[in-house]
Amino acid sequence: MEAASDRYYVPHSTNYWPIVGSVGLFAAVLGFSLWLNQSSVGSVIAWLGVFIILVMVFGWFGTVIRESERGMYNAQVDKSFRWGMSWFIFSEVVFFGAFFGALFYARQLAVPWLAGEGNNFYTNLLLWEGFERTWPSVGPAGRADEFETIAAWGIPALNTGILLTSGVTLTIAHHMLRANKRMGVAIWLAATFLLGFLFLGFQAEEYIHAYTELNLRLDTGIYGSTFFMLTGFHGLHVTLGAIMLLVVWLRVLRGHFTPDRHFAFEAVAWYWHFVDVVWLGLFIFVYWL
Repeated sequence: MEAASDRYYVPHSTNYWPIVGSVGLFAAVLGFSLWLNQSSVGSVIAWLGVFIILVMVFGWFGTVIRESERGMYNAQVDKSFRWGMSWFIFSEVVFFGAFFGALFYARQLAVPWLAGEGNNFYTNLLLWEGFERTWPSVGPAGRADEFETIAAWGIPALNTGILLTSGVTLTIAHHMLRANKRMGVAIWLAATFLLGFLFLGFQAEEYIHAYTELNLRLDTGIYGSTFFMLTGFHGLHVTLGAIMLLVVWLRVLRGHFTPDRHFAFEAVAWYWHFVDVVWLGLFIFVYWL
């Protein structure tokens, strides 16, 4: 079925997927909120929501892939996809910007304020007398357990090299696709998602080390909460990106995409390069400085 080049394509078989996704997101957020507040049903609702989201992702993406391979999309639809992915990545920039902003506020504004610097001498006396400006901050003395931070030039530096390398392999795969060298695409794309999963393996090792040996946990003061929120959400994005790269790789093996029509590949590439840039910010401002 060929899509008319001058008409807007209206999906006819995917109208229920947004509703399914909304239900899944609501259940997941509600469940995790109840779980964090130690509700007995929280974990059940949360995992049910995650399952519904996965069903939506596989179902909706599968439908879009089938419609694309049948030639049902025209240039206008391709433009709509590009705008949609651009706005999605912009929303991700805002998302991570909020967490980086929280880190900046805690480190550069709140900690000095509580320590009584500048014109805030009485703040220190009234709130936490003896609070000192140190970072990483564990809070006032005696109110939290001591912890150690993760050295930047260990696993974090290794993971930085892994992600930067994966960006190079993905770029090479894209050039191979534009040159219609499908074997090269498959090889370099496989290298990219394997590097992504390798990154996640090292991050899991880092988390285990932090919890079991460094006493660095999600509830370890403002440093622990910002550290795990930033690195944890980034790890989630790497997981999603690696899975998407794997799906694109499977599509390449099935003969999908042409040198001129491969927006799904490009969309995942945009997302993966965004993940790389976010990690550079994490490495510099969370691990290094």
